[in-house]
Amino acid sequence: MSARSLVHKHALVCGASAGIGRSVALALAAQGAEITALARRADRLDDLLPELRAAGAPSARALPADLDDREALRARIEALLAHHGPVHILINNAGGPPGGPLLEATSEAFLTALGRHLLASHVLAQQLVPGMAAAGYGRIVNIISTSVYEPIPGLGVSNTTRGAMAGWAKSLANELPPNVTVNNVLPGFTDTDRLASLAEARAARAGVTADDIRNAWLGMVPEGRLIDPTETAAAVAFLVSPDAGAIRGVSLQVDGGRMRSI
Repeated sequence: MSARSLVHKHALVCGASAGIGRSVALALAAQGAEITALARRADRLDDLLPELRAAGAPSARALPADLDDREALRARIEALLAHHGPVHILINNAGGPPGGPLLEATSEAFLTALGRHLLASHVLAQQLVPGMAAAGYGRIVNIISTSVYEPIPGLGVSNTTRGAMAGWAKSLANELPPNVTVNNVLPGFTDTDRLASLAEARAARAGVTADDIRNAWLGMVPEGRLIDPTETAAAVAFLVSPDAGAIRGVSLQVDGGRMRSI
């Protein structure tokens, strides 16, 4: 991937206020992309904007929006396109649903998770792909989970939702026009607030400490450590670059070798 490979490209990064989304926004800014950072927390987005500009984004703007309110989301994206032109890069990324035993999950929990991830991503793709096709360049990357390949115990709603996202992406990959691609990045145990909260919740249910949970997780990772969000962001930056034009419909694990499948 050449330096500043995303100059003259406009990236919409969902969930950009923290964790992997924040790292992705900064990584794309460093490659010269114009960044629209979307998240619910406007204050965190405002704090991020100067960092994006300092990283190399020629322009950066906040787009406060809630992926659960898809009608409002659609309106915000229409306004974005009207005022700032086409989006060439879409990063679908949202916080995962709470953990817990699958048989205890309510129908509402599934509907909320599927709406926030699958349906919001679909709305965004419907709005943005025509502009990508007209520009002759488009990249969609979904931040999902290694649970696409191996369900994670205690995360039944999340496992189901991530699998649905992977199926959607693979189907979409066959319909997108030339020069417009969709791929998935599957983070493993990554050093984020989300992972910390999952460790605390699982520890409380099991009657152990959060450190016990984290150590058990790391015992499954040949790399022997948590993945840094910047490492996941580097994989995303490559997939959205011109160099990755032939990569289409794949799910790339960034997990320190935890997945055992070929």
